[in-house]
Amino acid sequence: MEIFIVDSNFFIQAHRSIYPLDIALGFWNKVKQLAHAGLLFSIDKVKDELYDKNDELEVWCKNNLPENFFIDSSTAIAQYAIVSAWAISKNDHYLPNALNEFLDASEADAFLVSFALADPVIRIIVTQEVSRPEQKNKIKIPEPCIALGINYLNTIAMFRKLGETF
Repeated sequence: MEIFIVDSNFFIQAHRSIYPLDIALGFWNKVKQLAHAGLLFSIDKVKDELYDKNDELEVWCKNNLPENFFIDSSTAIAQYAIVSAWAISKNDHYLPNALNEFLDASEADAFLVSFALADPVIRIIVTQEVSRPEQKNKIKIPEPCIALGINYLNTIAMFRKLGETF
């Protein structure tokens, strides 16, 4: 059974622009349903990014997601070493600020990739980021995923893969 690990932008972009909490109830009910069914979850670093604004999205997450939705990313430390080594090996392409941001312990992206790498057959990352290999000032999630053989897709592709509508 495949499971989907969501990036913070899964929630943030949905809430801010595509599926506002006060209008697109079907979307949010589907997210809640998938989370409670154990098909959708995330990591603690994403929680930290979502819970730093004291906004209505944070309230929704606290009230609707299961307690075990945000998994401890430290369980993927061995994989984090692999992801870090990949990033450092790209220092001739990426600017120092891009590498520093990607490897910053408070940022979710490298940990999200690491968590998926711990079981790449089952774990699929859901992100709104798109591959931009030419970009030098930011490491987008798809780049290490492509390099390390991790599956990723966007929100709509996830719903299609699951055969879900809302």
